[in-house]
Amino acid sequence: MRHSPQKSAANTRPTLPPLAADSRLPLYLCSSVNANTVIAVPKMDTEQQFRAVVERCRIVFLQKMQDYGTAWRILRPPSITDQIYIKALRIRNIEEKGHQQVSDSIESEYMGILNYCVLALIQLELPPDAPLEMGEQEAAQRYDHHIEKNLRLLRAKNHDYAEAWRLMRLSSMTDLILQKILRIKQIEDNAGQTLASEGLEANYRDILNYAAFALIRLEETRTPTAPLPRC
Repeated sequence: MRHSPQKSAANTRPTLPPLAADSRLPLYLCSSVNANTVIAVPKMDTEQQFRAVVERCRIVFLQKMQDYGTAWRILRPPSITDQIYIKALRIRNIEEKGHQQVSDSIESEYMGILNYCVLALIQLELPPDAPLEMGEQEAAQRYDHHIEKNLRLLRAKNHDYAEAWRLMRLSSMTDLILQKILRIKQIEDNAGQTLASEGLEANYRDILNYAAFALIRLEETRTPTAPLPRC
């Protein structure tokens, strides 16, 4: 009596549950040893990560308000631009030298950049004769208002670019922040006039999002997710 040959375990492939047809989770693709097999692994939601890093920045913003009040209101937009520029330059210098001598972390610099962008956006929307004093509740509401506007911008760009920022190096994000700052400085030197370029607000919003992306990447580096499965 002849028996049909059994398939060896090495030739069998695990049966994988299909992804739900309506799944909206962005995916990382993991190739197995067998080139014909690919597993789709859901990654953490970008909006959740964005809100998490912004919440940490918001806490620092409110704590500093308790310490200093609204002393930041005395700063004109070019002064805020220079503060962002200094922080971004320090990050780039540390990236290029590979070490630092001052204890302030790169993460804290990105957080400062994000918060200064919010301050700049608040200053841009206030009339020149607005009082320097601002209550904590009003400041928090204005902070949240601009973060929500940036979140809508993030959703729109992620829709079009399919989260291409996740393919970028951290150093590239630093360079793009510096590029946006130099654009802002030129616009400021031109008294806010542009011929074919985005204005001040759009550039501050882009810098804010790049700083948030950098913070997300740093967080992922500090607390890496479980290794992707081998198929």
